[in-house]
Amino acid sequence: MASKLLIALFAAVGLSSAFAATTTYTADANHTFAQFEYNHLGFSNQTSRFNTVAGTVTIDQAAKKGSADITIDTKSVDTGSTVFNSHIQSEDFLSTTQCPTASFQSNDMIFKGEKPVALKGVLTLKGVSKPVTLKITHFECKKHPMTGAEYCGANAETKMKRTEFNMGKYAPHVGDDVTILIAIEASKQD
Repeated sequence: MASKLLIALFAAVGLSSAFAATTTYTADANHTFAQFEYNHLGFSNQTSRFNTVAGTVTIDQAAKKGSADITIDTKSVDTGSTVFNSHIQSEDFLSTTQCPTASFQSNDMIFKGEKPVALKGVLTLKGVSKPVTLKITHFECKKHPMTGAEYCGANAETKMKRTEFNMGKYAPHVGDDVTILIAIEASKQD
């Protein structure tokens, strides 16, 4: 009886240490995007997106810790208009010639219960770095139903003022407040 109890105890310790391992997930380029939304002259809220987003998310579920390192190709901006894409990429806004990428880096994942609910980190845009908090509105980890690979997915959002990132052209007529929405699906690294 004592030997069975010892075996069960060692099995439990082995299981918990395996569960406590930090796991890194790499963004799936086909299902990871960043959108941004702002008010245009009071007429409408315009939504555009970046088509190329890469990065990794690291999670230690047992320790309730995590990090993220996301890079956005600012030249991949997609407004739905070729002319407007060029305008957004100009020096007045994203300045993609001098600043071809934007990034979000965080070592502070906040959990509520078993799931992460926010990431506190630094957004770097047009060469300016500012602290932001991404609120996680959806989070799920499970086996991918088509490939069988371990996947995590999430939706997150934050708000920023574009004037704080040297992109204040036409403010306040074109809204200073910008909502950033991120959708990410990422596969477990082997």
